Amino acid sequence: MTQVLAGDIGGTRARFAVFDASGKKLVDQDVLESRTFATFEAALHTFLKGRGKIAAATFGIAGPVVDQRVKTTNLPWVIDARAVAEKFGIPKVTLLNDLVAVGLGALASPPSKLTVLQNGRPKSEGANLAVIAAGTGLGEATFIWDGKEHIACPTEGGHADFAPKTALEQALLNDLAQEHGHVSWERVSSGSSISMLYRFVLRAERIKESKDAAACIAEAKDTNVAVVELAESKKSKAAVRAIELWSSMYGSEAGNLALKCLAAGGVYVAGGVSARLAPIMAKPFLSAFVDKGRMRALLEKIPVAVALEPRAGLLGAAHHAARTLLRARKK
Repeated sequence: MTQVLAGDIGGTRARFAVFDASGKKLVDQDVLESRTFATFEAALHTFLKGRGKIAAATFGIAGPVVDQRVKTTNLPWVIDARAVAEKFGIPKVTLLNDLVAVGLGALASPPSKLTVLQNGRPKSEGANLAVIAAGTGLGEATFIWDGKEHIACPTEGGHADFAPKTALEQALLNDLAQEHGHVSWERVSSGSSISMLYRFVLRAERIKESKDAAACIAEAKDTNVAVVELAESKKSKAAVRAIELWSSMYGSEAGNLALKCLAAGGVYVAGGVSARLAPIMAKPFLSAFVDKGRMRALLEKIPVAVALEPRAGLLGAAHHAARTLLRARKK
């Protein structure tokens, strides 16, 4: 059976899956911890061991892909599509920016895999789209409508300068600038920034944490997850305020992205933390999203939806690999 390989490679996890030639039927999959491998090739070798031949492969990578080569942003990996193709005997290997893969997956998602925040589902044709996703980092991509189809345009917009809008955000910028120098949107709006925001809110707003909540944070294996759980249960005022602050800054940058590519077709908000927090992040996210002065009326008309499919990046990569295989066969 002809098979294609898809990968969604993030700073925390490397997801691999084998599909049939259509890219729709899952054959096998696995999730590996990225940081346990010194190289991408080592992780891929572990996954492919004992599996059959692969006709085409597409990998969504968290990092700037230039000439089919990338140095990953949150891992010490250098990945070259040509070298991977040669080493593993795969005729066609393509590297995509991870948000391009996520966007392809979101575009193909059924309505049941979307939570609408504003004005319905983003349009599948006829206008530009944007995708933003908070994970280990903050990914952004645009899909530009050329009159016939969407042209995927990867970006590294998450590393652009963070711009505070309130006194609290300015205080946050001041603190982070002392520690890091340059402060990007990724520093304040990624999933991994949540515990930092919790500690900042405790200090800045002089909130006295309860013993139970403090113990929960101290004992947590992942403090970001612990803060989210405390916010969901409303057992910690500081956790609730941290998520509100995070959601507001996330929405502000989503609005910036929508303006920069004139995403009249809509914005997809992706990533596991976005899907989980959709019910409680919606209000502060949208409030900041539309708060763009004279452009407010434009932003209020843009569809915004949260992609709930946790495998959107993987499914988007599979779709791309299958399409690559089909084109190769037609030549």
